[in-house]
Amino acid sequence: MSYPFLKGHGTENDFVLLPDHDGLIHGDLAPSRVAALCDRRAGIGGDGVVRVVRATAVGEGPGAEWFMDYRNADGSLAEMCGNGIRVLARHLLDEGLVTGPTFQVATRAGLRSVTVDGPAVTVDMGTPAVLGETTVSVAGRTWPARHVSMGNPHAVAFVEDLRDAGALLDPPGFDPTVYPRGVNVEFVARRGVRHVAMRVHERGSGETRSCGTGACAVMVASALADGAGPGETYRVDVPGGELSVTWTAEDRVLLTGPAVIVARGTTDL
Repeated sequence: MSYPFLKGHGTENDFVLLPDHDGLIHGDLAPSRVAALCDRRAGIGGDGVVRVVRATAVGEGPGAEWFMDYRNADGSLAEMCGNGIRVLARHLLDEGLVTGPTFQVATRAGLRSVTVDGPAVTVDMGTPAVLGETTVSVAGRTWPARHVSMGNPHAVAFVEDLRDAGALLDPPGFDPTVYPRGVNVEFVARRGVRHVAMRVHERGSGETRSCGTGACAVMVASALADGAGPGETYRVDVPGGELSVTWTAEDRVLLTGPAVIVARGTTDL
């Protein structure tokens, strides 16, 4: 079966987009097929696959016409992807599939409001859940970490130097009783006032150039560590660029960054 694809990225967190508007290829998206699409040598290459499908085609409720069916690079399902939803939004607006510039997208973590303003896309990522303290480890070193949920789980650890986290070729160690389905782990270093830099190991994908939900979790953890809270905006540097994250007075987290479509074609992977 051949079907169209697009390739896009948000701060170099890249995705294979499958425009499956009527929900025809779901049965073909076995984990092995997703992994083949994401393979950087034998496939198209990406940190994950975003299937773009009408909400009614997958039984989603009212509130949004489109659903983001996101899969990690290993084929596992994920609740949310902050960079992926921005790339999906760019595709929907570019193709005239939404009237824009503000619209709703359904995800496994619930509805998300998206606003496209020129090259920047802002997503209301919802209300963060700060769930306590835990630990993470890499290469025999252990750090305290804050457990933050942005619809998917994150463990945020502060380090003096981002190189302390090593190569992140293997998943960092974590407490499986806290994260029975795995966790995204962020390592954070301070760069200035309301300015931090991060590296991330995403469950199911490995170290990536950026993580949108991770940047949101990092901002929340950083604000709390700074004795602040809602009502602040932080710059979050990632290896692939720069993101802006605002924690509003209404306890919503807004993620702003670029989203670019770079290629399109047809595949039978």
